[in-house]
Order: sequence, then structure tokens, then C-alpha cells
Amino acid sequence: MSPPQTSPALHHITRRSTSTVINGHFNTSLSPINLAVRTPSGGLPSFSRKSLPENNQDLLSLFHNLDMFCANLFNNSQHSTENLLSRIPDILYYRFYNLDIVCVAVPAFNRKSFSGISYHSLYNLGIFCANLSDCGFQDSQKKKEFDVVEFLGTPVNISVGSYVWVEDPSIAWTDGQVSKINGEEVEIQTIDGKTLVASRSKIYPKDEEAPAGGVDDMTKLSYLHEPGVLQNLATRYQLNEIYTYTGSILIAINPFQRLPHLYDAHMMEQYKGAPFGELSPHVFAIADIAYRAMINEGKSNSILVSGESGAGKTETTKMLMRYLAYLGGRKGTEGRTVEQQVLESNPVLEAFGNAKTDIEKYKLGNPKSFHYLNQSNCYELVGVSDAHDYLATRRAMDIVGISEKEQDAIFRVVAAILHLGNVEFAKGKEIDSSVLKDDKSKFHLQMTAELLMCDLHALEDALLKRVMVTPEEVIKRSLDPHGATISRDGLAKTIYSRLFDWLVDKINFSIGQDANSKSLIGVLDIYGFESFKTNSFEQFCINFTNEKLQQHFNQHVFKMEQEEYTKEEIDWSYIEFVDNQDVLDLIEKKPGGIIALLDEACMFPKSTHETFSQKLYQTFKAHQRFIKPKLSRTDFTIAHYAGEVQYQSDQFLDKNKDYVVPEHQDLLSSSKCTFVAGLFPPLPEDTAKSSTKSSKFSSIGSRFRLQLQQLMETLNSTEPHYIRCVKPNNLLKPAVFENVNVMQQLRCGGVLEAIRISCAGYPTRKTFFDFLNRFGLLAPEVLEGTYDERVACKQILSKTGLTGSQIGKTKVFLRAGQMADLDARRAQKLSNAAKTIQRKIRTHITRKQFVALQKASIFIQSVCRGRLACKLYENMKREAASLKIQTNQRGHQARMAYNKLKFSAIVLQTGLWAMAARNEFRHRKQTKAAIIMQVSTWSFILLQRFDFMRALLK
Repeated sequence: MSPPQTSPALHHITRRSTSTVINGHFNTSLSPINLAVRTPSGGLPSFSRKSLPENNQDLLSLFHNLDMFCANLFNNSQHSTENLLSRIPDILYYRFYNLDIVCVAVPAFNRKSFSGISYHSLYNLGIFCANLSDCGFQDSQKKKEFDVVEFLGTPVNISVGSYVWVEDPSIAWTDGQVSKINGEEVEIQTIDGKTLVASRSKIYPKDEEAPAGGVDDMTKLSYLHEPGVLQNLATRYQLNEIYTYTGSILIAINPFQRLPHLYDAHMMEQYKGAPFGELSPHVFAIADIAYRAMINEGKSNSILVSGESGAGKTETTKMLMRYLAYLGGRKGTEGRTVEQQVLESNPVLEAFGNAKTDIEKYKLGNPKSFHYLNQSNCYELVGVSDAHDYLATRRAMDIVGISEKEQDAIFRVVAAILHLGNVEFAKGKEIDSSVLKDDKSKFHLQMTAELLMCDLHALEDALLKRVMVTPEEVIKRSLDPHGATISRDGLAKTIYSRLFDWLVDKINFSIGQDANSKSLIGVLDIYGFESFKTNSFEQFCINFTNEKLQQHFNQHVFKMEQEEYTKEEIDWSYIEFVDNQDVLDLIEKKPGGIIALLDEACMFPKSTHETFSQKLYQTFKAHQRFIKPKLSRTDFTIAHYAGEVQYQSDQFLDKNKDYVVPEHQDLLSSSKCTFVAGLFPPLPEDTAKSSTKSSKFSSIGSRFRLQLQQLMETLNSTEPHYIRCVKPNNLLKPAVFENVNVMQQLRCGGVLEAIRISCAGYPTRKTFFDFLNRFGLLAPEVLEGTYDERVACKQILSKTGLTGSQIGKTKVFLRAGQMADLDARRAQKLSNAAKTIQRKIRTHITRKQFVALQKASIFIQSVCRGRLACKLYENMKREAASLKIQTNQRGHQARMAYNKLKFSAIVLQTGLWAMAARNEFRHRKQTKAAIIMQVSTWSFILLQRFDFMRALLK
């Protein structure tokens, strides 16, 4: 930016706003500071030496140093004003002396803000400001001539001009400036020009000093709230910084593109052994700290990866296992490296997942779900090669140690399940009986028996009949077609479940975990919280799991907060911990929980989902977390930590029932295929007797609760580390960040819950240096000479009168809202200093500007008069030319009209003459023809008469 030849009276330039002139008042909105300059007459203020105190020699020094600063600033070869504007937000330019004087208006100002500008320039500016405060201007004489709007800092008590965040349903949060306050209602003018109205409690302060590229750890944010977190993540995501810490929690945003430089061998070597937080956030850092803790402390660690489908959980898990295998570096079975075996276990598990579509990929859950059981079609996915995936699966099986014989047996079992799914049933001759529907079903049943290497008739009986054992006799009962179908699906689920369990055990054995090892690292890839239009038993179990994990997560975050407070030696005994135990009791409490009531309903043959729902309504009608929907008789709603979810109970009973039919167990345990028989080992004699004598009920919900309890016990015995994966958009495209979608995932992932836990204590933590650098001006006397940073921070807090804040060993801990209060006080301090600076220097500036404006006005007037004369001459020339053009044009048009008329007359005359000639010719032709006809007639008559006369004569 080069200095202008003629300086305007006053120029305000900001990066976020454009200067305007309204009613003679120069006004600009400078974030986070608003400045307005005006005079009573709307023009420039008067200035003379009488306005200054007599014999004030400091004035000469003042303006000398100001000129020196300007000269040094523009002669600096390493830094230009244009670069300064691009690097430092919110800088105000006053143009005069044909130079640009930079007045820094940002709240945080230190030498780092002006890297590249010589210290000599800053020194002169400092001397200028110091001299300015001692000049002794006659303020009372100038108060009536000038009026300056005060600096408006970040709000704690919201005031007009404050920059805040406000909710916007379309983009979650938007930033804007407070334009009007009416009681508890605040009107905000957003950056996109909209006007929103919100209550004071629904708006949050915006940190105008936040780094342009965001912060790598959310705890470094001055204001730890939802919009601040969202803005920080969005800013970093646009820079391809997909990882961000929230304390020890890693947030990973799926980039939907390859970033190979983040995961190469060089990057792994960098993070190997690096202290946590020293390098930028990364999944390798989480894996490394877990590994080092296991090695150095001998304690088991766990890494919990969560997020919705498409958030990148699987890829994150792969990177974790890759790094851990890289650190392990030992050989596995048959010379394969652990890294190879760990990484190749993913294709095997993915291949035996329950769907081909991306949204279901690797969401294993209970493995008793197969393609035909969900009535899904065989989709051809674009870019997916089944042949390639099959070869990759076979190769992965080889690497993880599954032999060729075992692979053949696995595919034999899978083929048998597929054939079994094609078996259909029809009504039999007897009442409530069924038979195979047709020859096609018989063929598929025969293929199933051959593949499972079991007796065909025994397989058919196992599908079509049930054995009931009574004290007197054994009764065989036939099944109707619906019951036979349920029996068929139950057999398929059981086989597939055993096969999947065998695969997991085989992979774990292949990797070679030492049974005597005292510590381990567990990587848990868990599906995230789910809330769809239709939520059934699967979503109920998934959300139950997430409630359990959320409780564990909250306890861990609270524990980390306690450790931080203990480390800094501050009092935290009064901080309360918000728990979700009431939701867990609602679901799993025995007796009286939802799962217990579901099991009870499943054990009664006549129970239906209607009776089950009515039982829930009666039991939990007073529970604050249980809600009965108004428009449904069977649905129920649970208020989870991530929001309310409405469940449809119509399939809860069917999906909760799960037991192995004794006939199926006996059939498969006696298979001639050793692999199949190994999947169904014979039951102990006591268990077998109990299962034949009484149909002992088995519940998926209860077993799921037990498994979840075991998982939580395992997690509680480890040191947890959390990775929250986030899907930035539903389009699955890079560089697209959907605020509403991301905010919902942060809520479901517990990130915002962690922030709330932090806010319950001391959400703002500043090191002594940062605190003094930002708020030292509130008590400048404590920074004179040599001082102790801790004592200085304590004195500043004491002077400001803030209660509840604490001083740690290395940091200042502030309660929620206190940071904004300090910022407001700081802004007020800057406002007072700015008013003094403006009051002292405005006269000097405006005098120079007036002279420049006067010269510019004379020059502009002369140029305008000359321009007007030139315009007038040009107009006269154009008028004369236009008259000549019009004359010629009219003549040309007249000649053209005459020629056209003449041509038309000739054409018309020619036509008329031709028509007359034709008529004359036609008349002559007709007359000639008439004469000829008359002659012919008379000739004929005469000839007749002649013949008659001759005949008479004869």
C-alpha cells in the first residue's frame, strides 16, 4: 500500500468492515473496537496554538517521535504496511503526512505482533505514546468539539457493539455484532446481513483474538463454549488440520481424501517417544502415549474410537494398529510380522461384516445378521470389485494364519448358510404342519446338508419339528410355515455367530498375545450414538452402550480435571460431577429396568409388544428420563445424554429372544465335518439335560448387558484414551464442513459434555506469562522493575476484585465468565487510553488533513471545471454531428420511400396492363370461337337442307 498523493480528511480501513460517511460523520466498525469521530458542525474541528498549553516543550518531542515512527515504519525493508494488514487483524490506518500511521487496536499487542518491524520503530512509537500521556492538553477546552465512542471489548455484560455468537438453525452458530438491547432481548446484526433476536442467555462472547488458524488444543480457547469449539474445528479443517485435542481427547475429522504425508514412516518416527502435546495433534500421538504408559508403568491401556458411519473410525483404527505394530516390531507366527497380521485382520473382519453398503460396513454388532436375513438385495457398488475383494480376503486369511483347509471349511459354511436361506416352506396336510415348498427348496436343503456334512432327514426334521420333553414322554410337534421359517433363520444365525466367534479367536491367537502378559493395549472401535426415524432394539442396545461409555468418559474427564487441579495445587472440592446414572438405571436396573421388563415379557407366551409398552408406561410414568409419545400407543422415548430418541417396540420381543434349539445343537455337533462339529461342541451333560427338560429362556438384552458389564470392567482396569471421529458432511466430499451435522456429532460423541464438565470447574487457564501479557495493563504498577509472575497475577486479580479464581503453580484458573469480565475491563482501559491518544493527536491530524483537503479541493475544482468545459464542447460537437446525420438520414429515408412507391406503382401498372391485355385476348379468342361455331353450324344446316332438297328432287 503506497502513500497517496493527496490525503483525505480521515480514512478508516479495517479488514472486516468498510468505512462509511453518514451526515458528515466518519464512522467505522473496527472489531473488536468501534471508533467514531464527529464534530458539532459535521466538518473539521478548529485548531490553533491557543488550544495547547504555553511553553510546553514536550509537544515538539511528541510530534518528532511520531514522525520518526512513521518514517522508520515505511523505510523498513523487511516489512510493509500491506503485509502488516494481512498478518494482524483489526488495524486502523490514519492517513496523513502522505504516510500511513498504524494504530494498533487489537487487545493483545506485543512484539510478536510486529515481527519484521525494527525495534527502533516500536521504540519511537512507545516514546510517542509515553510523551502523549504527559503533554497536559487542555481537555476541557476540547470536550465540546470532539466526541468519541468508547472502545467496546468482548462482552460480559452485553453492550451495543459487542461481537457475539448467536444460534442460527441453518448453520448452528453465526457471529455478529450487537446492534440493539431491549431488556433481556438482544438484536444481533450477523456478518451475512441478517438480523437475529435472541435472549442474553442464548448468546456467547466471540474471541476476537483467536488465532487465524485456530488452536490445536481446545483448552487453549479463551472462551470454551459450543460456537468457539465449532469455529475452531472448522477453521482447522479448512487448512487440512484434521486432528485437534480437547485436553487428552483427540477429535479426528474425516478429510474424505488421501493425506499420505500424515501417515508415512517419517511421521511415525517423529511421534515415536515424543512427549504428548509437543507435536501437533495426531492419532500416532495417542497410540504412542498409550504404548509408553504400558511399557514404562506396566499398566494396561485402552483406546476408544467412536463416531457415526462414515466418520473414519475404521481408518483411524487401522492407523492405530499400524503404529502400535510398528512400535512392537516383533515376529508373529510363521515369520510374519505382528504389523502384517494386525493390519490384515481388518479385511477378514470387514469381509464377514453384515452388508456390502458403506453405511453398514464394519458395523458388526451382534454377528447374527446376514444378508438374506435382512431381506437385502445383491447390490453392485460402483468402484467395488467382488473378485478383487475376494482375493484380498483370501490373502488376508493366509497372513493371519488361517490354513487352506480352514479357509475351505469357512467358505463351505458360508455357502451352506446361503443355500439354507433359499429353503422355503408351505402348509402340510396336517393342521399347523409344514413341508418343503417345491423341488427348488429340496435341492437347496440337500446342498446345505452336503456342505455341513450332516444327515439330510435330520436337518429337515430340525427345521420342521420341535421336540418337547415331558416327565412321561417325548413329544414331537410340527411347525407351521411361519415357525419353520423362524427355525431356519435361527439355525443360520447360530451357525454364522459361531463362525464369526471362531474367526475372532483365530485372529487373536494368530497375533500371538502372550497369555502371561501383565499389560495390554485394547483398541475399541465402537459404533456411535444412533437416532433415526425408526429406532428398534438394535438402536436401543447401541445407545445403551454409548450411555455406558459416556459415563466412563465423563468419569475419566472429571478425573483428568482433578489431576490438573491437584498438579497445580488448587482447591477443587466444591466442583460437582454430572452423572447419567439415572438413564443407566432406567435401562439396566434389576429388577424394574427396561431390559428386565423386556425379559419378563419374553418369558410369557401371550405377551405382545402392546402389553410390554403398557408395562413400561405404568412403571416409568414418573421417571424424568422416560417419555410417552402422545401420538403412539407402543413407542417410548428415552432422554439420552445426546438427546431424546423415540423407540418403536413392535420388534423388541422377537429380537430379544435368542437361544440355540437343542435339535440344531445335536445336528451340528454330530456333523462329519470336523470344522462344523468344532463350532458346536457337545454340551456338558447337566446343561444338556436342563435344556431338554425345560426350555430355559435366553435373552439377548441380558447377555448384551453382561458382555457390556465385562467390557466396562476391562476398561476400568485400563488407562483410557479417547478418539472422537467426526464426519464433516453427508456428501462424503472433501473441504465441506456442515456445522449442524458436526455439532450434533460433537454432542453425541460427548465432546460438548466434556466441555461442560470443564466449565463446571475452571474452563479458562492461562499461564502466568500469557495472563500478564494480556491483562498486565489492568495494574501496570505491578509490572515495574523485577517482579514475580505468580505474585503479579495475584495482585491483578486482587485489584480487579474477581472472586472464585485461583492461582496455581504455573497457571491462572478462571471461572466461567471471568475471562469475559477481564476482557471488558481491559477493553475499558484501552478505551480510556485510546480516548487520550485521540484527544491529543486529533487536532494535529485534522490540521494537516484540512490543508491537504483544501489543496485537493482546489485541484479537483479546476479539474472538474476543465472537464465540464471539455464535456460541453464535446456535446456541442456531437449535437452538430447529430443534426447533419439526421438531415442525411431523413433525405435517405425520403429517397428510399419515393423509390419504393415508384417501384410499387410500376408493378401495379404492369399488373393492370397485363390483366387488360389478357382480357382483350380472351375476348378476341371467344369471338373467333363463336364465329367458327356459327360458320360450322350454318354449314351443317345448309348441308342438311341441301341433302333434303336433293332427296326431294329424287
